Amino acid sequence: MRRNRKRLYAKPPRWLRWLTPGLFVKRWLLLSTFGIVSLILGTLVWLKLTPVFYTVKFVGSLLNLVTRLVPNYVSGPLAIGGGLLLIVWAQSRTLGAITEVLLPANSEDNLWDAIATHRRLRKGPRIVVIGGGTGLSTLLRGLKHYSANITAIVTVADDGGSSGRLRREMGGIPPGDIRNCLTALADEEKLLTELFQYRFESGTGLSGHSFGNLFLSAMNEITGDWEQAIAASSQVLAIRGRVLPSTLSDVSLWASLEDGRYIEGESNITKAKGAISKIGCVPVDPPALPQAVEAIEGADYIIMGPGSLYTSIIPNLLVPELVEAIAARKVPRIYICNIMTEPGETQGYGVAEHIQAIDRACGKYLFDAVLIQKKLPSEAAIARYYKEGSTPVLLDRQTVVESGRRIVIANVMSESNTTVRHDPKRLASVLVKWYERTRGSW
Repeated sequence: MRRNRKRLYAKPPRWLRWLTPGLFVKRWLLLSTFGIVSLILGTLVWLKLTPVFYTVKFVGSLLNLVTRLVPNYVSGPLAIGGGLLLIVWAQSRTLGAITEVLLPANSEDNLWDAIATHRRLRKGPRIVVIGGGTGLSTLLRGLKHYSANITAIVTVADDGGSSGRLRREMGGIPPGDIRNCLTALADEEKLLTELFQYRFESGTGLSGHSFGNLFLSAMNEITGDWEQAIAASSQVLAIRGRVLPSTLSDVSLWASLEDGRYIEGESNITKAKGAISKIGCVPVDPPALPQAVEAIEGADYIIMGPGSLYTSIIPNLLVPELVEAIAARKVPRIYICNIMTEPGETQGYGVAEHIQAIDRACGKYLFDAVLIQKKLPSEAAIARYYKEGSTPVLLDRQTVVESGRRIVIANVMSESNTTVRHDPKRLASVLVKWYERTRGSW
């Protein structure tokens, strides 16, 4: 039975797969045939037609001889089939030689698979994803399998770790979140992505830095432009889509806590362990990167999150031009709510409080639906997170509905060793299905 099943689902022969719809190969095979015929006829005509007469006469005599030996209803189809097979075989051998050059030696894909994937992804919707941190890179790993027209707009408020050190020592924007998004969108170049994520564990001045952060900073120094530095890194990693900072300004976050404290710095806000009443940035109203605004204005689909509410998502919404562009866009817009609350930022928050915080920060209606995890994590995971001051984000359905948002509930979580994360494949699948169902209603 297993052998029969394997035969039933076996891939068609290689030469036949070139006839798969959507590859734009059949038309070129046919055009090649017409070209060969035209070349022969043109050459004969160029020789003043006399050879055409003799050629036709010779071919006619030859065909009469063949049909006397083999009936025309047999010889005709055989000749046609043989000619087609020769053309297809020759073309496939040619394309096979090209494949050896274009595709990596260790690639599991064939050229027709690469062409079909390329065509499908290029036809995908123009998706703009807004956020930062590990949440954004997790989402991008799933979305890149549905569209190559992805623009990730990334926060530049990070001031901790390797990014913070480079920011203080070299100036400019922190490269960490940008690096994570670039590697998430990379087209399966495993060694290069590992290289960009590699973090030095020793060495004076190097310890704690990631290679990707240093590479981006060096490219910025060479080009004098963060846009060019990111574009060059995108080419190195062969990413699907593009990554843009929300602003090129040297943005620093501040927060007012409910206990009266005033905290400066993104990393200090999390460490403060206090309820946030207001958040802002210096400079006030930083200018948006023009390409980020253009991406939003041309988007078919806008996604916010997942990620830290006050330090990954809201910092992007402190850029007024981005907020205005999102609010004006009449396309499906969805916010992905976190699965667990975050110590030092959102203790005790439910879904409604996340939505209200975003509305307060920007003063605009920016999304029409919220995606919420359906099932709770395991008891072991909940107990572990509770010790860290984190609890599941619960849904207050009535309050969310009153805010005017649709509720999308799905299982988009993965749990490993009591660690809870969004699952890239499940999350992307749910988001794309929701987009396909709702895009006609805008």
